[in-house]
Amino acid sequence: MLNNKENNMAIKQKADNELIKNIDKIHTTELGALRIKRNLELQTNDVEKWCKDKIKKESEIFRKGKNWYVSGRGFIITINAHSYTIITAHKNKL
Repeated sequence: MLNNKENNMAIKQKADNELIKNIDKIHTTELGALRIKRNLELQTNDVEKWCKDKIKKESEIFRKGKNWYVSGRGFIITINAHSYTIITAHKNKL
């Protein structure tokens, strides 16, 4: 039987694998891209690519309810777990 810490790690690894496996399905809307660009003060016009790159590289991924949360240096991205839509992203205030 797994202890609480091991269980949390197993859930995180499953979320990592599931989200990474479906990375090609990740998308956002036009308004979502504008909101993310504004919230994170991004200079790029390809917000989807920026988010996918961050998910693949330097991120901690966890699922809570209907959303995945991807956090990295200075950001948190929220992705709907069913539609793979990037809903929003905010600066991580550490």
